[in-house]
Amino acid sequence: MSNTGLDDVDRAILYALQEDARDMSSGDIAERTGTSDSTVRKRIQRLEGDEIIKGYSAEVDYQESGYPLRMLLFCTASIPERGEIVPEILSIDGVVSVQELVTGEENLLVTVVGESDSDITPVAQELLDMGVTVADEVLVRSHETTPFGEFDPEDS
Repeated sequence: MSNTGLDDVDRAILYALQEDARDMSSGDIAERTGTSDSTVRKRIQRLEGDEIIKGYSAEVDYQESGYPLRMLLFCTASIPERGEIVPEILSIDGVVSVQELVTGEENLLVTVVGESDSDITPVAQELLDMGVTVADEVLVRSHETTPFGEFDPEDS
């Protein structure tokens, strides 16, 4: 797997931010990487400018926040339009993510959250109205993430 343009310090910064961007100060990262606080801040700015770090977001437990349904909709859109309609899909109420898939018949994975079926069902109809076919629906119980291991300085 290629990580062209990233050195060990960049990877360690990415790993630390994936672990806990909210409570990880540049000083904490500098201590881990053996660099200065200012070096870490400059590296983070460069990583953001290069859009390697695309943003920061909260990990929300939708179930605990009153939206117990998380549905994955495996969809098919025309290949030429697939990438162009992603922003339109993201604007649908209840949609929290869209992933473009490059293998298989289905080429979009749309994640929807809601309080009840009546929150989720209109999303499928809006997709159909856009010319997107919903091939399969999967109800998700849980979703966990972890930092990407190739960025872990302990495994280098």
